Amino acid sequence: MDLRFTAAEQAFREELRAWLATTVPAVGPPPAHDDWPARRAYDLAWQRRLFDAGYAGVDWPVEGGGRGSSPVEQLVFKEECERAGAPYVGVNFVGLLHAGPTIIAEGSPSQRERYLPPILRGEEVWCQGFSEPDAGSDLASLRTRAVRDGDDYVVNGSKIWTSHAEVADFCELLVRTGGEGNRGISWLIVPMSSPGIEIRPLRTIEGTTEFAQLFLNDVRVPVANRVGEENDGWRVTMVTLSFERGTAFVGELLEAVRLLGELQAFGTRLDLFTGHPALLERIGHLRAAFDALWALTKRNVSEATQTGVPGIGGSVFKLAFSEHAQALGNLAMEMLAQASLCADPLHGPHGPLGNAEQVHNWYKSINLTIAAGTSQVQRNIVAERILGLPRAR
Repeated sequence: MDLRFTAAEQAFREELRAWLATTVPAVGPPPAHDDWPARRAYDLAWQRRLFDAGYAGVDWPVEGGGRGSSPVEQLVFKEECERAGAPYVGVNFVGLLHAGPTIIAEGSPSQRERYLPPILRGEEVWCQGFSEPDAGSDLASLRTRAVRDGDDYVVNGSKIWTSHAEVADFCELLVRTGGEGNRGISWLIVPMSSPGIEIRPLRTIEGTTEFAQLFLNDVRVPVANRVGEENDGWRVTMVTLSFERGTAFVGELLEAVRLLGELQAFGTRLDLFTGHPALLERIGHLRAAFDALWALTKRNVSEATQTGVPGIGGSVFKLAFSEHAQALGNLAMEMLAQASLCADPLHGPHGPLGNAEQVHNWYKSINLTIAAGTSQVQRNIVAERILGLPRAR
């Protein structure tokens, strides 16, 4: 394991930093959190800037249309983007981080040709139809069924927690095409304009509708839209989730480190630590934890450089980060006190006390121990695949 940067990697960092320094200020502030059409336009415009500059798909292989950067360069890219305050991947995180890489790895040549370029160019948005009301982390128990009818599947069922479904063009959809359990699942590409799809937005405690429930009533999906073989969708899904748990949370980690520094500065400015050393101690613990997670990230990247795929260390990272990110959110709410009751950004980009972004982060942290696999599921993965313990029954 070699964690030093090469001369080429340092040159990549300097080139990227210079481009971000001139490009990010021209982007302007993001739209309101709950204006999803505007957020779609904003995020896709940023993706197009990345594409035009040759930075789109830094974590995609060249054969998929990406830059083919090494895992270390991918890490540098995310670090510099966070440092520059560049827009996050935004509403198309499913397309860029999940669906696209899965189609690269498992899709047919015609599927790669049709779906990958529009994702990279910032032209089409994807959402994920995995979880169901009665099958969240236990995906193997999903009930949405697809029945073969000639050259189509006819799909009936419902999905929940579908991010950005309102503004998505396509959905990566898991359906049951065979018997019970994980051996009867298939992975489909579903146009969101298909007749029979009903989208019901779900309002979060933050007041936004980034999630939705999908109802699929006799939705016809061409068999040609299946990725992988029929009933092999579970294996394809594990490919998707391996990408999701690889370096997908690196941006959030870097954001958490920044927010922790701003929270410490806030406490110093208001003299909150005098007489309350436990607050500063908690900040120190979180800083040490985030430093350790950054080191783990570098280890995972080093492993991916050797093997070509994200390792199971991603589950360790996801488990630890999600719980420490929640601890950061809770600490921020305590330190902000009455200011935590208001996340109004009208008095500046981050609120009059820096509270708006901290409160937004607290909202966001609540679902981290559930999204992308619950902490309970991650513990089972760590126990069985890393520690070699018997399977849970």
